[in-house]
Order: sequence, then structure tokens, then C-alpha cells
Amino acid sequence: MPDRPSPGARELLERLVLAAVGAVALTAERIEQLAEELAERGSMSRDEARQTLEDAVTRWRGDATRVAERAGESLEGLLRQLGLVTRDEYEELELRVAQLEHRLRLLEAEQEAAKAPAR
Repeated sequence: MPDRPSPGARELLERLVLAAVGAVALTAERIEQLAEELAERGSMSRDEARQTLEDAVTRWRGDATRVAERAGESLEGLLRQLGLVTRDEYEELELRVAQLEHRLRLLEAEQEAAKAPAR
């Protein structure tokens, strides 16, 4: 049976998705529409409503960023526990192996040249 995400990880993921959807869904046009509706209801002026909505969107985007960072850190920790490497680590090792292979070829070529009879 596959491992299921822990309740904390699942909650974190759900919060990330909801925050991202909320931040993206409120476009400038939609903010204007909501501000108009609030102004029509008489609860506040259009400018006050727009500013309040823009502040909320800014907070949501900040929250989404923080949640994404925490989710990334949690995921990285999980990958470490599983013994997996990141793409950056893999690419670094790949480069180091290529450098070692190149050095080995140079050494082998030097040895071959030293063994060859002088003419």
C-alpha cells in the first residue's frame, strides 16, 4: 500500500492550493467589480473597497508564497529521508563525473604516448 501524506503535509498542500487559487482568481478587473458592488451597498466608498481588496490580495499572495516555501522545505526534507537527491545535486555530480572521465582520458593518453616507441 503506498504511503499517504501525513495530515500536516496534506493540510499544508491544501492551504497552498487554496491560497494560490485565491491570489490568482482576483484579477484587477474583478477587484474593480467587487469594489463597485461594495460601494453600491453603501458599506464603503469604491476607493476604500478597492484598497481593502488590493491589500487582501497582496496578503494572500504573500501567504501563498510563504506556504509554498514551507511546502518546498517539507518536500525537500521528505526527499532527504527517502535518500533521494535534488536535480541540482544530481547535475553537480554529473559534472564532477564528466570532469573525472576527462582527466582519466588525459592520463591514459599520456601513458600511451610514453609507451609508444620513439621514432
